[in-house]
Parts: sequence; structure tokens; C-alpha cells
Amino acid sequence: MNNVKKNIIMTPFNWLYKLSPRKELELLFRLKQGYKLDLDDPKTYNEKLQWIKLYDHNPLMPKCCDKFTVREFVKSRGCGDILNELLWEGFNPEDIPFDTLPEKYVIKVTHGSTFNIIVKDARTLDRQKAVSNCKVWLKEKFLPCYGEWFYGVERPRVIVEAFIESADDDQLRDYKVFCFNGEARMIELVTDRFTGQKIDFYDCDWNIISGAGRGKKYPNSGRVVERPSCLKEMLDYAKTLSQPFKHARVDFYIVKDRIIFGEVTFTSGAGFNKFTTYAFDLQVGSWLDLKS
Repeated sequence: MNNVKKNIIMTPFNWLYKLSPRKELELLFRLKQGYKLDLDDPKTYNEKLQWIKLYDHNPLMPKCCDKFTVREFVKSRGCGDILNELLWEGFNPEDIPFDTLPEKYVIKVTHGSTFNIIVKDARTLDRQKAVSNCKVWLKEKFLPCYGEWFYGVERPRVIVEAFIESADDDQLRDYKVFCFNGEARMIELVTDRFTGQKIDFYDCDWNIISGAGRGKKYPNSGRVVERPSCLKEMLDYAKTLSQPFKHARVDFYIVKDRIIFGEVTFTSGAGFNKFTTYAFDLQVGSWLDLKS
């Protein structure tokens, strides 16, 4: 479902959010998660994400949610070596220099997670359609009722990055490192991204966390993926990048033992994506100290 349709469906929630963000999030959380949101004494991970949306206004968050301005943040933390190659950036998609770009690349609009065009063969790209899509995406707004105030604060633009190609697989694996109070505690591994996405959770010693998952929509893969040889380095990068925040999920790709930065997320799934069990939601929540 695109954002336009979502905004229409969620209009009553958007209105309620303007009147009372707290009441609206309490209602939406109950509908999404199936249990009552306690903002006075949050205990689960997803409860604490709602608290962050309402009460944590770290000024770095908007910069880190934009796919272009986050690059400066990554460099400022001494991690510029893991940034993917930037081929072009600008506010007008009509200025994309298609004729000078390589055979493979990725076009992104910087304020969303789904505003991407993966170009595997530049000769077959419909350039006008790509430009048109970017123009539409640049006007898209995040759902106000989700409460993620930090998205879209920075003026969105278009970037073109180098195509990241897996060395051993036809689909990249996405390593999402969950950090709490500056410490890495868990890795969400996403595999089979385009052929039926699978999700598994590992601890930081690369032991699979039994019983942890995202439910039927994103089932476990049923296999243990080999431990990355650069696991320690990846966790160190995640710790460094998460240090200024109470909580951050820092995403990476690994290609030929090279770590490539993906993005920083502060409220994974807006705090509405369910874990397989409430017990796991509670366990993950216990790692986050909101008072620190």
C-alpha cells in the first residue's frame, strides 16, 4: 500500500494525533500490538519506542534519518570508510546525469525506506519514468499518526549510489544491529529480500536466538548463516554510531568482508511491528534504559 492510500485510511488517526499525540499512539498501539501501551512505565521494546517518539528529541535524529545528511554524521564519528560510494546528489531528479553513470547503480529519495530504483542494466532503464517516480516520492510525507517526527525534517533530495552486489549470493543480506545505550545487543538478519523475506535474530556472539522472530509475515529461514568474519568490526561500528542515542538500529551490508553502512533507524517499524512472542518483546525492552 502506498503512502497516499495509507494517509487516506489513517486520516482519523492523523486528526487525533494533532489533538493528542499520546492518546492517538495509545489507541494505534493497542490495535497494532494487541496489548495496552503503558507510557508511564514502559517495559517492552515496542512500548519504549513509543516513549522515544514522544519524549526523545535528540537534534541529531533528523539528520541521521536522511540518507544524504547521515553521511556527514557517519564521517563525524570516524566511520567514513564504510560509506557506499555516492555518484550524484541533488534536489531536481531531471538533473540526474544518466549518461555518465555506470551500468549498475541505485537511485534513492532520501527521506523514505521504499523510495528506491535498483538499476542493474542502465540500457534498459526508462529514464523518464525514473524521474517521474522521484518527483512523486519527493512530495511524499510520512504518516503523522505514526509519530516519527524526525523523518522529513531535512529537505528530501535524490541521491545515486553505487550498486552493491553480493559476492556469494544473488541477494544481499541485511545485518541490522540493535544498540541500546551505546551497546550492541542483538542482530536482526534479513535474507531472501526479494523472494520471500526471512528474518532471524542472533546475539552478538552469533548464536541464533531460539524462538525469536517476526511471525508468519517474515518467518525464520530455518538455517544458521555463517558467522561474518568481520563481525567484531561491524559491532564496533554500530556501537560508535549509536553512542549519541538512547537506542539506534544500525544497518549494514557485508560484501567480500567489506562492511558497508546502510542506515540508522531509531524506531524500528515505528514500534508497531510485532515480535513472535510478547516475552521476546519484553526481553528486548529490558535492554533499553530510557533514564540514561
